[in-house]
Amino acid sequence: MGANAEGPAQVMDFEEYVRSRQDALLRSARRLVPDPIEAQDLVQTALARTYPRWDDIADKNLADAYMRRVMINTRTEWWRARRLEEVPTPELPESAVDDGAEQRADRAMLLEALQHLAPKQRQVVLLRHYRQLSTEETAHVLGMSVGTVKSTLHRALARLRADLERQSNGYGRSEGPGVVRTEGVCAAA
Repeated sequence: MGANAEGPAQVMDFEEYVRSRQDALLRSARRLVPDPIEAQDLVQTALARTYPRWDDIADKNLADAYMRRVMINTRTEWWRARRLEEVPTPELPESAVDDGAEQRADRAMLLEALQHLAPKQRQVVLLRHYRQLSTEETAHVLGMSVGTVKSTLHRALARLRADLERQSNGYGRSEGPGVVRTEGVCAAA
């Protein structure tokens, strides 16, 4: 029987093979592709490609080896197809090089805004968000109640947010009333 003569015996034989070997085939596919859904797709594609040639497999004991080869070839085709998704163009696109300057500028802006906070507010913000302590741990370290930590943190974050928005909008530094900035040092006037 050739590939074109698909009789009921061929269908039953192939269905029996699939029923008895589907778990082993899936395990083989999982070794080829890490994603479980993609592994199922690989098995289904390999089965669909093998069915028309089922009668060409003379020794059905070698069907697993045949299926593994079909899965390997299919996976290779998928990999090549993904690789070819890149389209050559006559002009290179502009590439953004991340040199970290923007991150350093953001960090400097944040550090400056932190300097405008009261010392207790700065301590609460740093312990909660930099050291990642819980509210209770922060309260214990600073000798405050949990409620005081929460309210201090709320006010400090509101002040930071306002200062950072002012800085990012180009309105300059937000100095409180009576505060004079002299060569990077704040002093009360």
